[in-house]
Amino acid sequence: MTRRKERTFGQVIRERRRQLDLTQQEVGQRIKTSTPYVGHLESGKRHPSDKVLSRLAEVLALDRRELFFLANPGTVELLKSDDGSGKRSAWEEFRKNDRLRRSLSVTSDEMDVLARVAEMGEIASPREFIYVLNTVRHALGR
Repeated sequence: MTRRKERTFGQVIRERRRQLDLTQQEVGQRIKTSTPYVGHLESGKRHPSDKVLSRLAEVLALDRRELFFLANPGTVELLKSDDGSGKRSAWEEFRKNDRLRRSLSVTSDEMDVLARVAEMGEIASPREFIYVLNTVRHALGR
């Protein structure tokens, strides 16, 4: 059986940059970083901040949420349900996943905001709460 290898964050960035016929220097200028830093991201030697990740998604026309999960593969693992029994709401799964919240450094104020989001309607998965959290952080410049 052949196993399909998942593409890494760096590979996705490099492939998309080349598709758009951009140099590392051009991408660096557009996301307000250095050319070597773009190279380090592509080679997996550096991990992007949320701000850099957002700028990359915008400049390279990539989905920010998917880019976030590529850059943070451990987050996906933390989101996997601990047990296969009983369906809990996405909010309950997120709220009770202490390890995930610690890894993301979620503050009590941020939990209050996310609780309000949960009250607004059905959220499909805990992953969506991470997207909302990062969107709020980005909007507030954190």
